[in-house]
Amino acid sequence: MPQHPSRTDDTSYARTWPEGFLWGSATAAAQVEGAGHSGGKEDSIWDAFARLPGATADGETPEDAVQHYQRMPEDVAIMRQLGLNSYRFSTSWSRVRPGDRAPNAVGLDFYSRLVDELLDAGILPWLTLYHWDLPQALEEKGGWANRDTAYRFVEYADDVYSALGDRVQHWTTFNEPFCSSLLGYAAGVHAPGRQEPCAAVAAIHHQHLAHGLAVDGLRSRGARHLGITLNLSNSIPRDAADPIDLDAARRFDSLQNRVFLDPILRGAYPDDTLADLEQFGLRELIRPGDLDIIGTPIDFLGVNHYHDDLVSGHPTDEDGDSHAGGAPRPTSSPWIGSEDLAFPSRGLPRTAMNWEVNPDGLRTLLVRLGEEYEGLPPLYVTENGAAYDDVVAPDGAVHDPERTAFILDHVAAVGDAIDQGADVRGYFVWSLLDNFEWSWGYGKRFGVVRVDYGTCERTVKDSGLAYARMIAATR
Repeated sequence: MPQHPSRTDDTSYARTWPEGFLWGSATAAAQVEGAGHSGGKEDSIWDAFARLPGATADGETPEDAVQHYQRMPEDVAIMRQLGLNSYRFSTSWSRVRPGDRAPNAVGLDFYSRLVDELLDAGILPWLTLYHWDLPQALEEKGGWANRDTAYRFVEYADDVYSALGDRVQHWTTFNEPFCSSLLGYAAGVHAPGRQEPCAAVAAIHHQHLAHGLAVDGLRSRGARHLGITLNLSNSIPRDAADPIDLDAARRFDSLQNRVFLDPILRGAYPDDTLADLEQFGLRELIRPGDLDIIGTPIDFLGVNHYHDDLVSGHPTDEDGDSHAGGAPRPTSSPWIGSEDLAFPSRGLPRTAMNWEVNPDGLRTLLVRLGEEYEGLPPLYVTENGAAYDDVVAPDGAVHDPERTAFILDHVAAVGDAIDQGADVRGYFVWSLLDNFEWSWGYGKRFGVVRVDYGTCERTVKDSGLAYARMIAATR
């Protein structure tokens, strides 16, 4: 398969991209907005979780984040400077419906002003409804383990559409439900910090249900371009001749990929997934009509991809730990029913998250989706990026050649996937800004724009400048 040498000379990269191909960047409300209890906003599960001793690195919280709430016009100006076609952002449920009570006019006005600012700058708003910040009031009623939360989500989605549906046409229901279900309710390393496998399986199903109900509801009101974003990985057995490694890779693929892909794209859970999760009550959660709702057709599939996973069923002390989705090592496994999985190293370069760097894995994944899922909707790479330990040079610049190469090499891999028939229509780099990186606090920087956490001053890194030049070249 095509391989690309690592590159930093972005001006040498040229190809013909599909007409209308989107170049964007992405953030999440809880990671960038701050104003954690301003403008009527109340606790989300991440506000509450981050206050628990030991929950986040150095006890850091999203309370102030990087002040996007206050600095939004400045941030949109940076997006325009970079030449972005689109900005993928999330609305905060706990800002829109504090305590999940009535709609909050002040919170909705912030998002309305953001949308207007984007449109005035010629940037397409791409809205994500759920990027992990459930109102704490709903968690206290059971959270996503409670089926009723799916119906509360539909009410929230309707409120957002009422305020923004005249200007926003691209709607993502959920971002990475793997993280907000398995990492939050089984591993306990993400909010709400529970280690209850049955609750995690319930969260998977109820988020699927919420997705389908919201797609139906928003479409009935006239919304177009409705979809979901999943974080997907290639599951590679360490020894393809070893039945134990083959089964380990199958189980990993089931819980990382197919338990999400199949209900949404095929209207059914895979048979092996149902068997693997039998002891956690998945079958009993499925009510008549649920899978028809969950399988409601979508207009696009968002693909988040950061790394592949080499998988083994023979754990050793030397095995790597690249799989934890941006969280510190779990005290219990997110791979419920599969606690014996190991993730050994392939000896590839690693990012500051200890995730391997293998751009061709993105090509493999995008091509695989089209081959395995008949009638697959168009794909958008809705997150792809890397954390590195940035250093500010004496001249105030941030020279980050590793991140620059990461982005350009992965963009090249997207191009290769398109050449092999993958219907990919956009690429969003993660992230626009350095931000609150969940359980890692502020220690891991993904941004193409540096944020000084003392002053919140923004500085476009070399990677951001390279991305901007590449976008300009494609035009």
